[in-house]
Amino acid sequence: MILDTSSVIARVKRGEEINGNIVSITLIEYPLILDYEGFRGEIYFLTVADQLRAASLQRRLRAIGKPLGAADLLIATICLSRNEELVTMDEDFLVIKEVEPSFKLVLER
Repeated sequence: MILDTSSVIARVKRGEEINGNIVSITLIEYPLILDYEGFRGEIYFLTVADQLRAASLQRRLRAIGKPLGAADLLIATICLSRNEELVTMDEDFLVIKEVEPSFKLVLER
């Protein structure tokens, strides 16, 4: 399980232990996670292959008129590359399933 930035911040605000993993994008967006004592997950860093896959995914999203911002696209790509589900509060990720049915998504409310 990989947690999107929105889910990480919500857990920190509630003082919860975080056992899920994050990606380097979340680290950049929310660097305070490094100081959060309840963070038990790992940080996954982008590879060249992840970036190339993100470009390919973006091409398919643009073809249907629904491109994503770079941060969300890279987070989703890391999930796809590692066959992990993304846990998020952000419905923008739903569009990925339109071009990549294997994308695993859990929307938190």
